[in-house]
Amino acid sequence: MKPAPFDYYAPTSVEEALDRLTELGYSGKVLAGGQSLIPAMNFRMARPAALVDLNKVKELFYINPTTDGGLAIGTMTRTSTVEESDIVKQRFPVIAETMPNIAHKQIRNRGTFGGAIAHADPAAQLPAIALLLRADLKILSKNGERVVKAEDFFMGPFMTVLEPEEMLAEVIFPPMAPRTGGSYKQISRQKGGYAQAAAISTVTLDQNDKVKDARVVLFSVGETAILTTKPNQVLAGQNVTAAAIEEVAAYIAKNECDPGTDIHGTEEYRRNLVHVLVRRSLSEAVERAKK
Repeated sequence: MKPAPFDYYAPTSVEEALDRLTELGYSGKVLAGGQSLIPAMNFRMARPAALVDLNKVKELFYINPTTDGGLAIGTMTRTSTVEESDIVKQRFPVIAETMPNIAHKQIRNRGTFGGAIAHADPAAQLPAIALLLRADLKILSKNGERVVKAEDFFMGPFMTVLEPEEMLAEVIFPPMAPRTGGSYKQISRQKGGYAQAAAISTVTLDQNDKVKDARVVLFSVGETAILTTKPNQVLAGQNVTAAAIEEVAAYIAKNECDPGTDIHGTEEYRRNLVHVLVRRSLSEAVERAKK
């Protein structure tokens, strides 16, 4: 199929892009990598009257280390650039571990880091990463900028707090605490395919190997990526045991996801996947935090 007719604009600066978005209002749509938007348009699932293509806005392509040990990533930075970045591997190994699981190399070469977060696909990795690592999302409009916590950014499947005249400009990750380990686990039907269920974890230990912080984010098992609540309730202040991790995994699988049933798996099957993936992810994150 072919998309419905639309107007096309290719600004070369952030200021020009914001001018165009303000002018277009609800009829405009930002085009970043286009790896999700263009197929949706081809199937007439999305019918924007106009596209504002950011691919010529060079000031949105960057990975900048922050002085406190974090990272700031421009919204148009290619997913493959993040995947291959040495500073990402050094400061946020869990991001580097996650990136190769995003579709196929050709998709990652074109897809953008901020575009995937703004798209808010409940089966996508990068919204989950933003939640897991407490990202701050810098949003620009002609009225200025605002910074939104990742936990407040996602409203539902493919829905965020972004207004029509706004665009996500930067993703800011605060530094990871010392003795923090992370782990990414997913099950998919084939390499490069969407996950049937996935879990990403980070665990921070003190010098006595007691848990200071534990976070688990699920995706592909609800209407948005899900930041779970159980890990710190059970693990904080404790030396981790297999029994404690099993308690967390069982609770999350039963109470903190809503996977549904489709042609690829039943709800019961997906809850079992969540149980197994959370257990494996948390266990590996703990071992990595000890190194």
